[in-house]
Amino acid sequence: MKTMKEDYENPLKEDLEHILSHTEARWEELRGKKIFITGGTGFFGTWFLESFAWANRRLNLNSSMLVLTRDIDAFKKKVPHLGDNHSISFHEGDVRSYEFPNGVFEYIIHAAASFQSNMSEEDALDVFDIIADGTRHTLEFSKHCNLKKFLLISSGAVYGKQTPNMKRIHEDCHQGPDPTDWHSAYGEGKRVAELLTILNARKYNYEAKIARCFTFLGPYQRLDGQWAITDFINDGLNGGPIVVKGDGTPCRSYLYAADLMIFLWTILFDGKSCLPYNVGSDVETNIRTLAEMVTVSFEMEENVVLTEKQVTDHNSDRYVPSIQRAREGLSLSQYIGLKSAIKRTIEFIKLHN
Repeated sequence: MKTMKEDYENPLKEDLEHILSHTEARWEELRGKKIFITGGTGFFGTWFLESFAWANRRLNLNSSMLVLTRDIDAFKKKVPHLGDNHSISFHEGDVRSYEFPNGVFEYIIHAAASFQSNMSEEDALDVFDIIADGTRHTLEFSKHCNLKKFLLISSGAVYGKQTPNMKRIHEDCHQGPDPTDWHSAYGEGKRVAELLTILNARKYNYEAKIARCFTFLGPYQRLDGQWAITDFINDGLNGGPIVVKGDGTPCRSYLYAADLMIFLWTILFDGKSCLPYNVGSDVETNIRTLAEMVTVSFEMEENVVLTEKQVTDHNSDRYVPSIQRAREGLSLSQYIGLKSAIKRTIEFIKLHN
């Protein structure tokens, strides 16, 4: 029988206790239950596994999680303490075509995605297919496992481009991506995934929870050019300068991974069925300020390079959610500020490099 090494000191202990402290009363619902998760070895998925394994052990839930992944060995090599955890097992396959595992799974977390900030036109159809066909296939599986709740990890990309006069995007905003633009493949895929999820939930009588996720930061995030914040951290690890690709005026907001998990577990447990919730921070920052915050975290002299001259008379690109629905309906909020999030992420990366 696989056992988690008792002497393993999880470097995320503080974060995992933080998650548990804000969700502890809700975990009883999972006692003795089995969860199936797709996308379980990506950024979101690894945090789901970390927080599940921690709560399962601390609260003696006797629950288990089956993780769909395309490469079991690679994940176990990356995160061996999760690969050795007795409450976690693995099922290998492509999200669009995997063989349905046997057993009763009352909870499904569908976190598989294929987001690429540097997606090319050649990639676009595959990105859309992974999201749409993967969701359809997983919903087909849900018909066979006595499902109670289905959590869909969707995206703020369903809203399309945020208009300059819109300070924060609300869930009742019904604009969408341009369906004639191949850059919309990810957002349109998530829109289709939401519709498929809601239609199936209503037809087959289970609860569908929808989390529209925005921008995040934390351990296990890839440092391969997907995000501005990880580019800046990479620059800092290499001694600088911090290079901003553009004029630094676009506005973003970042939620730390531990707070992300508080949002997602709470939505799974207590969110209203078929009602989408924005997940993210509503505290905005522009990209130049973000770069400057990274220099401070590395205790570097300010060394930020803009690749384009800053223009003051144009409307900046924005991607910032309103989290009013989650705050008022589920008592959710951002607990860990951006400065602390950057510091914690850098410390984790240094420890694992």
